[in-house]
Amino acid sequence: MASKITEQQVEHVAELAKLEFPKDELGKFTTQLGSIIDMFEDLTAVDTDGVEPMTSATDRVNVMREDKAVRSSKEEREAILKNAPDTDGGYIKVPAIIDESEDGE
Repeated sequence: MASKITEQQVEHVAELAKLEFPKDELGKFTTQLGSIIDMFEDLTAVDTDGVEPMTSATDRVNVMREDKAVRSSKEEREAILKNAPDTDGGYIKVPAIIDESEDGE
């Protein structure tokens, strides 16, 4: 059933996800994505009547640490910024994800 998805669709999904891969691997990724879609189609055949929805596979509640800002030392900040590909005024610069400029650049 992997033939349901085309190489053009895989290229489109890769572009949306900002992924790049060599053209010679396009067939491999098309087959793999088709197999993933097939697995989801298999799941639609499972009878889930009477199955209670769940949000977690365990009964644990928030096992993560508290989301609390912690002041770092000057040395820690310098080490982080030293490893960043681009910085400006003590901040890490990252490329824009969504371009909202009028000129399309």
